[in-house]
This record gives sequence, structure tokens and C-alpha cells, in this order.
Amino acid sequence: MIFYDEQRELFHLQTEKTSYIFGFLEGRFFTHLYWGGRLEQPVADYGDFLDLSNAHRHMTAMDYTDCHYSSDVLPSEFPTFGNTDLRTPAFHARYKDGTRISDFHYTNHNIYKGKKPLVGLPATYVESDDEATSLDIVLTDHLTGMVVTLTYTVFEQLNAITRSVRVVNSGKESVALQALLSATVDFNGMEYDMIHLPGAWARERHPERAPLFHGKQLADSLRGASSCQQNPFFALVGHNTTEEKGDAYGFSLVYSGNFVAGVEVDAYHVSRAMIGIHPFDFCYHLESGESFQSPEAVLVYSGDGIGGMSRIYHRLYRTRLCRGQFRDKERYVLINNWEATYFNFDEEKIVAIASKAKEVGVELMVLDDGWFGHRNNDLSSLGDWYVNKDKLPNGLESLVSKINALGMKFGLWFEPEMVSPDSDCYRTHPDWCIHVKDRNRTLCRTQLMLDLSREDVCNYVIDCLSDILNRSPIAYVKWDYNRNMTNIGSALLPPERQGEFYHRYILGLYHILETLTKRFPNVLFESCSSGGARFDPGMLYYMPQTWCSDDTDAVERAFIQYGTSFCYPYSSMGAHVSAVPNHQVGRRTPMSARGAIAMQGQLGYELDLNRLSEEELQQVAKQVQFYKQYGSVFHTGDLYRLNDPAKQCFVANEFIAQDQNTVIMTALVIKGLPEAPVEHIRLCGLDAKAQYRLEGCDRVYRGDFLMNVGIAFQPSSDYKNTVMVFRKQ
Repeated sequence: MIFYDEQRELFHLQTEKTSYIFGFLEGRFFTHLYWGGRLEQPVADYGDFLDLSNAHRHMTAMDYTDCHYSSDVLPSEFPTFGNTDLRTPAFHARYKDGTRISDFHYTNHNIYKGKKPLVGLPATYVESDDEATSLDIVLTDHLTGMVVTLTYTVFEQLNAITRSVRVVNSGKESVALQALLSATVDFNGMEYDMIHLPGAWARERHPERAPLFHGKQLADSLRGASSCQQNPFFALVGHNTTEEKGDAYGFSLVYSGNFVAGVEVDAYHVSRAMIGIHPFDFCYHLESGESFQSPEAVLVYSGDGIGGMSRIYHRLYRTRLCRGQFRDKERYVLINNWEATYFNFDEEKIVAIASKAKEVGVELMVLDDGWFGHRNNDLSSLGDWYVNKDKLPNGLESLVSKINALGMKFGLWFEPEMVSPDSDCYRTHPDWCIHVKDRNRTLCRTQLMLDLSREDVCNYVIDCLSDILNRSPIAYVKWDYNRNMTNIGSALLPPERQGEFYHRYILGLYHILETLTKRFPNVLFESCSSGGARFDPGMLYYMPQTWCSDDTDAVERAFIQYGTSFCYPYSSMGAHVSAVPNHQVGRRTPMSARGAIAMQGQLGYELDLNRLSEEELQQVAKQVQFYKQYGSVFHTGDLYRLNDPAKQCFVANEFIAQDQNTVIMTALVIKGLPEAPVEHIRLCGLDAKAQYRLEGCDRVYRGDFLMNVGIAFQPSSDYKNTVMVFRKQ
């Protein structure tokens, strides 16, 4: 997995299908050499990779220790500020005397089996040391005493490489760390397209693809969370790369806070890809002996196109990022009362919704916002996590008991990171919110945010939720987060450490989640952030699924789930069937279409089933039955995106079960066309010589026919939906 050539000081990281090579040129320059398809030769000479004539550019500053080379034109593995590399650094610090120059030299390295956890941060993991090999490279700045450990882990069978950085101040003076990226990779050339996942509330993660240009092109967030505006993921792909052919390089950050991700292209067409914590308003002080750990970056290369890259992320994140007993289980089919009742409910109404849901096979009743404090709208009571006796006079215990008596489990909504000004919590502890003394406290959704950089606030959240979860058999928690950070500051941090606030908040959040998920291992936690505004690998480490979007319209969800699947598996996407006309966009779509889109993710319903016709109830019952039979194919099978919905009037997906014996193809019309032409949807990844029987009829197709000719599909103006199941004979 990891080879080291001591004579040439070269490292070769090797997975089943990829190679990643770097080393110390002339024993001095920490140089990136190659990342791509697997090279069988363990190591190679620098000259095989580098055009060293690049070291002699007009006006290039030459390194003082060796006038033959300049860091400004060499591909760097860990660029730092203050030397001859004038591009974006991965490391930038300000020292006690005001200087900002860092000069790191190789100290030692260690290659070992397995993978170590990151202290206080989520990260991918191994269940056996044989699954991965890791490399620690220690670099030292002897003048300042700063020590950096670069950690690489190679998942050989999963074809992924992770990177992270740990900084220790071994000097005598304090140091202000001002930038620390988790990974940079220098590509020779700029003939790539960058794909990222921008969006907004209710239209998250709509892919954009554009050619690289000179300068910087970035996806980032300064909202305190990964956000719905951007996502901590991007890919570099060849201009001609398609879903199933061509080079695709993925970069994903296991982090839920402010991030930067993107590419800088220099004058000589070298493209520096980068990902990590956003350096803006970041300044982390390290006293002598203190350390800082960067989040983990997950790097994936595939020669099988964008789809090949996605399938690697899906397998890795589904099996070695998500944790707990629900990781490998098919989860509950649920009913949520939010769009059915909003704040207007009582015990009788919730039991009535649950009773009808039980008749069609639903397994879990989720009580959403409004059950606590004096909450009858969004103006009050966040932070007061005790039961609203006006709505539930007999308490949660009575309601949970009645739901359980139906043979269903019970789930509950929380928004633990927030506080309402009209709340007992705020009146008692007005200093607990994020604020700056003598500045206005900005409201968003009439709420403020609790300061999770404080230990006392974190303990309050843990105690409140633990008390509720200990009182009743609650099987599911929906963890919401409904505003961006403003008025950045903490009452307890000293002035020189206010630049640590964003990161300390995330560390506090992770501490809460680690504590609660370990304390309540039988509770299924689902992350939510006004829908999908914090859909990132960091949250998936604690919660195996995320509410994909507040937009429950089937057509809009088709686009959202399509973009989300570039990095994240369908097993991580919470997806519900809601009423029509849809509450977000007003569109009417048939029950079959709504069900087909939702069941590809974690299926739920968000409507009052008592208001449906008998025919619609029968459709729901069939959907639930189909989902319980085939949900594992959607969630653990290989996904093939069969088209780009932005370019056609329909969206089509294919899922192949792990045992290769079941194939499901879904196609949904998302734009009605009069006299629409017949489309032929070609499947992928099949055994060309095998026979595949279409379930429900006697039709049998050869794999080569399905992949080369395809299935005829005629879009219509009524959102026609097709779900086809093929069984390998």
C-alpha cells in the first residue's frame, strides 16, 4: 500500500486502482509527483515526472539553498508561506516577533497498518488494521520550533486516500496559526473542468461544471456551517470526462464549519487544488506545547468517470464514515407531522395520523416542531426543552405510549443549537448566545444561536436532551439547525482567541454529538439544517442520514438528490412524500412519482394520510411494501446516474445490488413535452452475456442489449414515472 525508497526519498501510495507519489527533491523540496491510475512500479525517478526546465523561469526567485530550483514552479506537497512559492500556502503562521516565514524540513516518517482517530474531529475509520495503511511524515521548522505531522491513509480496496495535518508548537513562544489547509495537490496543466455543488435553501446542491481559468475559482462558506450555498466537495475532471469514462479527481472535507475548496491556476498552467478550513477570520493561538488538528480531506481518483468517483465515495462514506447500529440496517419508514399540521396539533391528532400510517406499513411516528415550552409559532421557546402541556397535557410519556401501542416507534424534533429571546433559557442566561458586547444581537427566524464554544452551554444541551431521551422510549431524533451565524464572538474567549470561535463552535458541536450518540446508541439521529444546509461528511459521522432539503416537491427533489449523489450515498438522504399541491412550489405530481423519488433515499411521508383517497392509500401501501423489499438495493447497491436532468426532460437512475443479481431502473419526467420523442435509456455495469428478467412480466433481456440499446421510455406531460426491476437469471 505504501512504499518508501530511502535512496531517492520517494513515497508511493498505492490502492487497488490508483497511485499517489511524492518525495523530497534533492533532499529539500517536498514535491508532489503523480496522482492517477495505478503504476505497478513501486517508485520512479523524479525526472520521469518533472520537467525541471520549469525551474528556470524569467523573474523566478531561486531558493537560497540551491540556485537550481524554485518552489514557485515545482509542484508542492505541502506549500508554506514565506519561501519562493508565491501561490496559496497550506500553512501560514504569525510568530511572536511578528514574522510570518516558515521553513519546514523532513525529520522522520512512520508507516503503519490501520488508521488512528483524529482527536475531537470526525474522520473515516477502519474496523481492522488490514483495511488500510497509514503514513506519518514529520516536518520541523528548527528556528521557530513548529512541528507538522502530515498523515496519509490508504484504503486499498476502497481506492481512497485521506489526508490531515497536525501542528504542534514545540517552541518557547506563542504562535498564531492563520491558515492550515488539509490537502493541496498540484496538477501539471489546466485542461480540467471544476464541478461543485452550489445552491440555496430548498434548491441545494445543483451541480455546476466549468473549465478552469487563470486565477482562483473557489467554493467556500463563511456562514459558520458548510451551508446550502456551497458544499465541502469539488471535483476536477477532464474536459471530455463523462459519467462513466475519463479522469475524475474528487476532494471532500470531513468538516461542518467554514471551509474553502477550489483551484488556483498560475501563469504556467499549474493547477493547485486545495481544501480545508477557511482562513478568513481564522486565527488559532498555540502556546508552547499546544497543538491543532486539521479536519480530514478525502481524495478519490477514478478513471471510470464521474460516476466511478461517486461510487467510491458512496462505499467509503456508507461503510467507513457512518457509524453505529443503523449504518448497515434498513431504517424505519416514517411519518412526520410537520406539513400535515405545522404547529397546530394535539395528542389526538398525532395519534390519528399515526393510526392511519400504521395501516399502510409505516413504522415510526415523528413529532416535529411545537411540542415544547410555549411554542405555538416560531417566535418563542427554543432552549426550553420541556413539554408544552397546553398541547400535550398528559406529557410525552402518554403520547409515546399510545404510539407504541399501535406497534410503531416514536421520534422527536429538536433544534438544540438555538435559543429564542422569548424563552426561560434566554431570560436566565442572556450571555449564552453568540454575541459581541454592546452590539445588536441579530435575529434570524426570530432566534439566536447558543455559543457552543462554551463548556457550560454544551453541558446544558447534553443534559436537556438526555433528560427527554431517558424519560421515554424515543427511537429517532431529528436534529435541526435553522439559521446562519452572525455577531461572531464569545463572552468567554479572550480577545486574542476570538479568531478561534468558528472552529471552537464546531468542536463543541462534535463533542455534544459524540456524547449523545454514544449515550443513546439505539436512537437513530437524523441531521437537518433548514433542510440540507449542513449536508457534509462531518455530520454523517454522527448521524447516518441527513434531511436532504425542505423542498419535498418530487421534481425539485430529483435535481437535489442528483447533485447530492455526486459525493453522498442515497442511504444518507432523508426523502419524504408530501401532499399536493406541494407546499414549497405549488406543483401537482402523482403519488407514483413522489414515491419513486423518495424511496431512493430514506423513505418517509410528510402529510396526513387520513386526507388521502382509498386509491392513494393503496398506492402508499404498495410503495412501502416495495421499499421494504428493495430498499437495500437503493442504499447499498452501486448507483449509475443514467442522464443529466438539466439537459433532458427526465431523470433516470440505475441501482445494482451488491450481489449483482437485482437491478432497479427509475425514470421520472421532470418537464412535460408535447409529442415528446421516445428516449432509449441505456443501463450500465451489467454482465453483457447474462440474461435479465423484467419483474412482473416474461420479458428477458441480455445485458449487452440493455447497455447498448436500452429501455424505450416516452416522456409525457403528466410526470410519468417508471420503476423497473430486473433479476439476473
